[in-house]
Amino acid sequence: MKPKITPIDHEVSLTDDEFIVSKTDTKGLITYVNRTFMSISGYSEPELLGIQHNIIRHPDMPRGGFKMMWDTLKTGEEFFVYVKNLCKDGSYYWVFANVTPDYDTQGQLRGYYSVRRKPSRLAIDTITPIYQAMLEIEKKSGTKDAMTHSLAYLNDTLKAMKIDYSSLVLSLDKEENT
Repeated sequence: MKPKITPIDHEVSLTDDEFIVSKTDTKGLITYVNRTFMSISGYSEPELLGIQHNIIRHPDMPRGGFKMMWDTLKTGEEFFVYVKNLCKDGSYYWVFANVTPDYDTQGQLRGYYSVRRKPSRLAIDTITPIYQAMLEIEKKSGTKDAMTHSLAYLNDTLKAMKIDYSSLVLSLDKEENT
């Protein structure tokens, strides 16, 4: 069961050379975390292994974004995303995540692999208002339709910007690194 943590307004920042790595099984249960994951999140390995990866999901993250991620991963494609995560003590940290399906030698899906690093401030400043609008839509929608409506908003916003999600996310990363 996911612990009830009250978020606080304290950001934990990754350094430029830190990478958070985790693996899950096909049901999203954590099977591996690196030391950086534990250090940043505040959880120990025994507290994480066998637990749903959403243990670190911050309430500021719209569920529609995770629906898009899972829909993409189910097609066998990798997914890039900016995520605000929740630490054990209520602090938060932003990451630029790459999530990929993980296959065994016979080509059978065995889980998911994610590498996360420090995002640019430009990326956070760009994506935050989009996520906030998605959250508001989810709050106003019924539980059944919340993800669909917030995802529709995201797609409409991207269409107005004349860019697709992957291009937006990757462009924000490139702008910081040029």
